Amino acid sequence: MTTENSNTSAGQPEPIRCDNLLISFTSEFHRVWDSRGSGAAVGSFWRPAPAPDLLPGYFPLGDLAVTGYDNVNGNRIVAVVCEGETSNDGASQGKALSPPMDYERVWRDSNSGAAADCTVWRPLPPAGYVALGFVCSNGRDKPLLNAIRCVRKDLVIPASVGDLIWDDKGSGARQNFSAWNIDPPQAAAGEIYFAPGTFFAAQSHSRPETPIAYALRMQMPRQTLPAPVAPKLSGYGAPPEPEPAGVTQTVRIPWFAVSDHLLPEEQWRTSAFYRLERSDQYVLAGYGHNTSERPRPFKWRALRTQNSQMLQVFSILTSIEVATAWPPKPSNGARAIRFSAHLHKDFTYTETSSRGWEDARPLDIVAMAAKNKAVAIYQIQSFYTLKRADGTPVGISIGYTDDESLYLSEYPPETDSTLTFTPQLATEPFASQGPADNESEDVDTASQPMREEIRVTDSAP
Repeated sequence: MTTENSNTSAGQPEPIRCDNLLISFTSEFHRVWDSRGSGAAVGSFWRPAPAPDLLPGYFPLGDLAVTGYDNVNGNRIVAVVCEGETSNDGASQGKALSPPMDYERVWRDSNSGAAADCTVWRPLPPAGYVALGFVCSNGRDKPLLNAIRCVRKDLVIPASVGDLIWDDKGSGARQNFSAWNIDPPQAAAGEIYFAPGTFFAAQSHSRPETPIAYALRMQMPRQTLPAPVAPKLSGYGAPPEPEPAGVTQTVRIPWFAVSDHLLPEEQWRTSAFYRLERSDQYVLAGYGHNTSERPRPFKWRALRTQNSQMLQVFSILTSIEVATAWPPKPSNGARAIRFSAHLHKDFTYTETSSRGWEDARPLDIVAMAAKNKAVAIYQIQSFYTLKRADGTPVGISIGYTDDESLYLSEYPPETDSTLTFTPQLATEPFASQGPADNESEDVDTASQPMREEIRVTDSAP
């Protein structure tokens, strides 16, 4: 997934691009019908109306159902879609959008007593396409085929019915009717699933048991930059501090998946995308110089940068969950865009488990140095910062120490290698507040066994 500006008027936020599908947003609507006079609860239907001069070529995916009669213009925001250019690699499977072939009536408000007539229609898509919403009419006639668009099936994902928006209980209509929110499933790693703001219609007052509903799907665009080069010892003296952290990976997250304490339209126009940057650096976990004529072990205690309280604060301020999908469950309240998002697991070090983010206990590291050898152990620390489109940060930065990979360097050099191992968690209190205790500690191997499951060793005599 990429983004582009070619189909967007000047000053408009850039759209989301999924293959040849362009997705933007609008907060402009036309009122189609409301329940005044019917005896039912207050409710109304609205047609998204993207301004032709601002969003030329964009269409709704269905109508909006809301509880209440208040004007929703400027207060609600929904997705609208446009046909984009086919990608250069020719991977597109045909046009992204198609008008429906026809409509099937779901509800007619006969005998409801409402001040105006209403019918609700299910779009019937052509083969290979799906409808993501229902369409209303303030009369008995079918909506125009050009009123909405259906989406190519590979660009969507099956979704479920969420909470009730409105039903016609008490209206006296001959047919029962209810309108429901659409909730996307939990996203796979590296993806976002989101409902465009449409509704699901049922010919009853009960929750549909087997609804055929869909949500849009997109991958989170990621940029990968060169990783830092592992330091190497160049002499027997204590090594210098490694290079400072540099951005190595960036993930772009659409505005609706981030909390930024702004109204939805204001947030969309302020920062259509946010950048979650990961900066990596090597840090020295331990250094030792064996001046004796016999191999000897060195022991260090290294601290981690992750902090469960800081992680919680980051999630509260941004809504982003680093280790799992977010939001954790569908919301029962009105939300700008209903979604589920999940960061790439290799971006967040959660390929095997997310528990590392909650464990800040220090690590004991033991390295065996051959005679007349200097050894140094390095860890990778990663720092995560969320930024708006203008580069200003959101919330706080958080850190993570990669304990799955340690890098050993020795002088004189014989073997430099990346060591993958199961670290030994420290069980005793440790007073240092720095990232590592770099003072080596002699270990009496005769009286104190090493506690690491795998140790850095050198078998030279």
